[in-house]
Amino acid sequence: MPPAGVRPDRGTGRGQPAVHPRAGEVRVRGPVGRPRTRPDAVAGDKAYSSRGNRAHLRKHHIKSVIPEKKDQASNRKKKGCRGGRPVSHDADLYKERNTVERLINKLKAWRGIATRYDKTPDSYLAGLHLRASMLWLKDLTRTAP
Repeated sequence: MPPAGVRPDRGTGRGQPAVHPRAGEVRVRGPVGRPRTRPDAVAGDKAYSSRGNRAHLRKHHIKSVIPEKKDQASNRKKKGCRGGRPVSHDADLYKERNTVERLINKLKAWRGIATRYDKTPDSYLAGLHLRASMLWLKDLTRTAP
């Protein structure tokens, strides 16, 4: 399957990863009908467990598969009944997030992508698309009958 969406991003500038800036740009085609723009679930590691990310996913009716940080859990418990409910977490879906991490590691096998030598975002994006399509073609030839 080709990558659903590859977009370079500068980040949030505060060192905290955000889910929502690029979430609406992904289009996934199905067998029939319009392309889907809303995923069933979003998996991420504990760095993505901020209140803002969870609120954004909840607002758009997307299941969050992000574990809660220990300090967030302890602060919630410290507040008692005003601390809110524990975060729901699907452990089976969380185990599948390593597929994305493995894809990123395969993309970074190219030195230019890993070190971001390209001067413009367009040339960096072209390298990402080229490497992703090469990986996709390699996967297609491996699974062909």
